[in-house]
Amino acid sequence: MKKITLFFILPAILFAQEKATTVTPKQSGKYDTNKFSQMYDLLATPNMFRNAAGAPGPAYYQQQADYKIDIELDDKNSKLSGSETITYYNNSPDNLDYLWVQLDQNQQAQDSESPLAESERITQTFPASNFTDKFLKKPLERGFNIEYVKDSKGAPMTYTINHTMMRIDLASPMKPGTSISFSVKWYYNINDYQKEGGRSGYESFESEGNRIYVIAQFYPRMAVYNDVEGWQNMQFWGSGEFALPFGDFDVNITVPADHVMEATGELMNRSEVFTPAQVKRYELAQKTFDKPVVIVTQAEAEAAEKGFSDKKKTWKFSAKNVRDFGIATSRKFILDAMAVQLATKTTMAVSIYPKEANPLWGETSTITVAHTLKSYSSHTFDYPYPKAVSVSAEDQGMEYPMICWNFGRPDENGVTSEQVKNGMMGVVIHEVGHNFFPMIVNSDERQWTWMDEGLNSFMEFMAEDELGTNFPSRRGPAKNIVPYMSGDQKFLEPIMSNSESIMQFGNNAYGKPATGLNILREVIMGRELFDYAFKVYANRWKFKHPTPEDFFRTMEDASAVDLDWFFRGWFYSTDFVDIGINDVKQYYVSETPTKELKDVKVRKGRFGVEKGPFVYLVAESNEELKANQKKPLKVEDVKLLSDYLKTLGVDEKGSFNSPKFFYEVEFNKPGGMMMPILVEITYEDGTVENFKYPAQIWRKNNDTARKVYATEKAIKKIQIDPKLETADIDVTNNTWPKEIVKSKFD
Repeated sequence: MKKITLFFILPAILFAQEKATTVTPKQSGKYDTNKFSQMYDLLATPNMFRNAAGAPGPAYYQQQADYKIDIELDDKNSKLSGSETITYYNNSPDNLDYLWVQLDQNQQAQDSESPLAESERITQTFPASNFTDKFLKKPLERGFNIEYVKDSKGAPMTYTINHTMMRIDLASPMKPGTSISFSVKWYYNINDYQKEGGRSGYESFESEGNRIYVIAQFYPRMAVYNDVEGWQNMQFWGSGEFALPFGDFDVNITVPADHVMEATGELMNRSEVFTPAQVKRYELAQKTFDKPVVIVTQAEAEAAEKGFSDKKKTWKFSAKNVRDFGIATSRKFILDAMAVQLATKTTMAVSIYPKEANPLWGETSTITVAHTLKSYSSHTFDYPYPKAVSVSAEDQGMEYPMICWNFGRPDENGVTSEQVKNGMMGVVIHEVGHNFFPMIVNSDERQWTWMDEGLNSFMEFMAEDELGTNFPSRRGPAKNIVPYMSGDQKFLEPIMSNSESIMQFGNNAYGKPATGLNILREVIMGRELFDYAFKVYANRWKFKHPTPEDFFRTMEDASAVDLDWFFRGWFYSTDFVDIGINDVKQYYVSETPTKELKDVKVRKGRFGVEKGPFVYLVAESNEELKANQKKPLKVEDVKLLSDYLKTLGVDEKGSFNSPKFFYEVEFNKPGGMMMPILVEITYEDGTVENFKYPAQIWRKNNDTARKVYATEKAIKKIQIDPKLETADIDVTNNTWPKEIVKSKFD
């Protein structure tokens, strides 16, 4: 192979002079396509409501909706009836002609458009029960039945129901700084979520005639009105979750007298609904920090589930500054709790579950809740609410302020596999973690699923890692997202896609954003800068309504790291990471130029013509590379170089390295996504050295980048991303000399 030559000049640098070329016509200009361009074309313009730093501006406002609700559960008929008074505060600078209220239960009504918007195909093999439910049974009556909407004086108000939204027309515009109260009465039939689907409903234990109820979206709820889009009244199609204002709740819940309940908020009448012994156990739990205290025992729950009381009992809960309300109730429930000490306060971790969930839940759930509160608080802010409740609801995973439902139970013999236990712990961490995102940092889930699911999945990954048990996290590790990012582009969308338009929901809205944040923390920013900026974001926007722009801007504002290139590529495109080693050349030192170097003319420099003598670096061919590595080069043997070194002082020469090998490594980037280059070099003596080059190495050349290594030891191996930290989709080009990657079959 023909030798390729470059040269190295001491003390001056020699440049090749460009040869004269024929004149060619001017090419037309081009737009800026550099992937390091700032994101002004993608982000909303800063204003008085949201400033350029990603923080609330001086004119920021948000509405408030307070609720007084009375509901009753008809356990025999699985029916919920209720009435509420809503007091709505207009803190905006706008006059409001009407109000929008969410009716999310209508997503399951007979006239719902959600099923009509989904494609269908015939499944040729059906379980008999599924075939009966799908084709033979008449549709069940689902959705809200609104009995009335009245103003504060009891007069009927005009309203229009548009599927999952209800517009209430006001007699006169609601002016800024005013409030309005109105009442709604309704009922609906509760769904069997295991058969009919849904984010809440009941789980049936048919052999006993019992049910576990997890109740949410059970009341007409105010929609958000804000500076971004006015009313957030996008229909609830099923995937995009909820956007809600904060407010105070007083809720009275009447159920059969043998039920045990947990719900959002503080229980105001504990002595009326629990026995004196149970009240004492709860008081002990408030002072117990090392393990849960069982408050309602399994024996008490088993006795209650056989009773079917005809009497009623009303539980009274009060919650301040929450965006929603959830309830779990059943005569089957066991309840345990423990205190959790955070940096500035104490809160309670609580679990509520049937006997079918033991021993797994009694041993694991509440301790996992406590760990979650500690982990999340350390990365954001101390959990502000008085409790966090984990509810055993099989086939469920859903979150509400202070309460969530979680799947995972032992088999019929009480045996729990590691897979089930890890799955249960993962969902408890995830759903309890949702208290932080979006229950407190209150993003718009209807538009941007990733802002709650993605951020929360990342926080879940950190909490799982902090267990210290090598927990098998599904989402967060960079290698786990590779199958998705290397998939068919026809089935991929940018993260910044509306919640209802995502095909691979889990990968897009959970996995990819969680992985991106993990890469930011571990590879691009470093933990110190990332953790500080992330905590700033959480504290800026707790109990407020952030947008994606607010997150992107805050992460840069608080870290002094330019991340536009990362957000542009990772969140706004389906570009993937693929960085490889394209070529490696070795050079030797020479005072004699090759023929090619003799023909190179000296460029006139800033201070005149560069003058010799010159020391040359001459490239070996790849065939000669390995042989030359076994013959260490002695740069001091090069006459011109040694002559120059003699002119230097002793102190100066004492700080010099003694390189014997010179390598030029060319990296290429078949993938479109920018990423730092992580390089691990293994020398022939087995020692290892790591190098990290920032993503900006690609800023002037999107295709290739080169680095030079002057080493005292011969290089045996060069590998990119050895720990799989960047989601590189093709590792076959990551190693020099090229290694044969074993197939899955091998």
